[in-house]
Amino acid sequence: MLHEASLYTRKEEGRTSCCLCSHRCNIAPGKFGICNVRENVEGTLYTHSYGLLIARHIDPVEKKPLYHFQPGSLSYSIAAAGCNFQCEFCQNWEISQIKEVKKLGLQSMKAEPRQIVEAALRSGCRSISYTYTEPTIFFEFARDTGVLAKEAALRNVFVTNGFMTGEALNEARSFLDAANVDLKSFRDDYYRKVCKGRLDPVLKSIAKMREHQVWVEVTTLIVPGLNDSDEELKDIAGFLAGLDVNIPWHISRFHPQYKMGGAESTPMETLNRAYRIGKEAGLRFVYQGNVIGKGNHTYCYNCDRLLIERSGFNVGRNETREGKCPGCNSPIAGLA
Repeated sequence: MLHEASLYTRKEEGRTSCCLCSHRCNIAPGKFGICNVRENVEGTLYTHSYGLLIARHIDPVEKKPLYHFQPGSLSYSIAAAGCNFQCEFCQNWEISQIKEVKKLGLQSMKAEPRQIVEAALRSGCRSISYTYTEPTIFFEFARDTGVLAKEAALRNVFVTNGFMTGEALNEARSFLDAANVDLKSFRDDYYRKVCKGRLDPVLKSIAKMREHQVWVEVTTLIVPGLNDSDEELKDIAGFLAGLDVNIPWHISRFHPQYKMGGAESTPMETLNRAYRIGKEAGLRFVYQGNVIGKGNHTYCYNCDRLLIERSGFNVGRNETREGKCPGCNSPIAGLA
């Protein structure tokens, strides 16, 4: 569905400059940006992703993963096809890469922003998550849905690679409540080679979201031999702790996917090592996100009391009281 894009400028010779993500594509007439969903049509930039959903589900908010944002609640989760990255290990490559979507013959479902909000309310969800693919590439639909969701007392979540521009974040601040940002590495060459992106814009996005008072949690997928050195993990943990020791860091285990199908899974010892590094850096909340076990529980950073017990994406019990530990009264950061 063609819809005029937001955040672009017209240039000479009919070209358009897209200001939505940090690729800042300079697009000639009849051509698409890197995301393959934004097209220059005779000097006007259009998005092909507005109101066309490739996925919609009801998920526990813990699946995003968000552990300090409305814990135990449901989130109405939607995605449009496409992405501005080309990660070689993408777990949702069938819907995130336009060429794969076309090859598989997958069809999108038409939807209107108000329909999404009404469906979220009917299903008992407390939030809407823009997820599975990169929400930046269907920003206009997310924005229009998000504004209506706020009016209906629903909160909005981005699960994102963080590669949006400052302009996009300034526009999103009116409706965005929380985000889980993939900080895939702390090395620019990794971003360029493995993801076809860059590191610095992601770091700036995380910091800017915090400035805008968006609740932020960060996920790092640890890939053996690529981003699992002590030095790099210390750099990630140190960066997050330097912003705020209350930022939850989700350490995820890599499983062979997409173009990296022949690689080995992340050893548990690597996740345990990353956990120790995060805690030593001063982070209060470090999670072994996609591994069943106590690495998913929330403990009080002060008295070590078990506060939120999780099994997979399910919350078994939540003993926090008004955002505090009932044992020592320490505040537990997050949004209830």
